[in-house]
Amino acid sequence: MSTTSSDEPVRWLDAGEERAWRAFRRVMVAVQAGTARDLAAAGLSEPDYEVLSTLSERPDTTSTLGEQADKMGWSRSRLSRHATRMEARGLLRREPDPSDGRGCLLVLTAQGLDALEHAAPAHVASVRHHFIDRLGADDLAALERIASRVERPQAGSGE
Repeated sequence: MSTTSSDEPVRWLDAGEERAWRAFRRVMVAVQAGTARDLAAAGLSEPDYEVLSTLSERPDTTSTLGEQADKMGWSRSRLSRHATRMEARGLLRREPDPSDGRGCLLVLTAQGLDALEHAAPAHVASVRHHFIDRLGADDLAALERIASRVERPQAGSGE
């Protein structure tokens, strides 16, 4: 019998759990592939859009690198590398963080805001096409309930 690193027996998925897990993965892949393809047609990647849209919601369209990385679930180094590419395209700029001498602020540029405003209508249409319009109100409510349970840290998980 297989064990985990803590020498507890592996709790293998039963047939129903396996079908549910695989169905969830298929949905995630299909929706993400469709919306990514549609965003690419507008000249942005999904991470570009996430950075731009979250910066646009911030006061002064500015965020610390750390806050942005936490919001996206990325490491600071990964976001820093991505921000470098976005900065080279004129979508954002970096400024020193006055409260953290080692950190930086990410600031949405006018060009970044223009790119976001151009892509947003197509992105919303893409989300509707690949996801929202395929579900009913009960499905969407169930999904919200499921997401709130999955996002919550489990007791004893160390989170």
